Amino acid sequence: MFNKIDNIMTINVKSAFTSGLVAGIIIIIIGFGLVPILGTQMNEVLESRSLPPLSNGAMGFFAFVSMTFGISIILLYALIQSKFKSKLKAAVVSAIIFWFYAYFLPNAALVAYGFMPFSLSVIGTAWGIFELLTASIVASRLYKEAK
Repeated sequence: MFNKIDNIMTINVKSAFTSGLVAGIIIIIIGFGLVPILGTQMNEVLESRSLPPLSNGAMGFFAFVSMTFGISIILLYALIQSKFKSKLKAAVVSAIIFWFYAYFLPNAALVAYGFMPFSLSVIGTAWGIFELLTASIVASRLYKEAK
């Protein structure tokens, strides 16, 4: 009964935090690449809903969320990596799981509510999987297991 407790992996919290910050920075940098693709479409959607364009404060909040996502995805990676023979596969699986809950479902809900146009949500959701895969793969290489 207690044999399973011995098999629980210990997470190196310091390494997860630092490599997660790197993942967050990668998400932010890749996120900036979406701006020229969307152009003014996001501001047009906000204006059609009688909302102001994204402010510097909102952009700061999104940067904070991106850093939190980076740390979270590496914590998820640290939890599941022992289940996979390949660290790359563990990084990809953690990115896909995280993308589903953090990008796909919320964006699908925004479309279902009628708040976001389908095409804009598809672009953002697809961009999100690219962000998370890149961040997870790079930062997983930096993560060091607990000794």
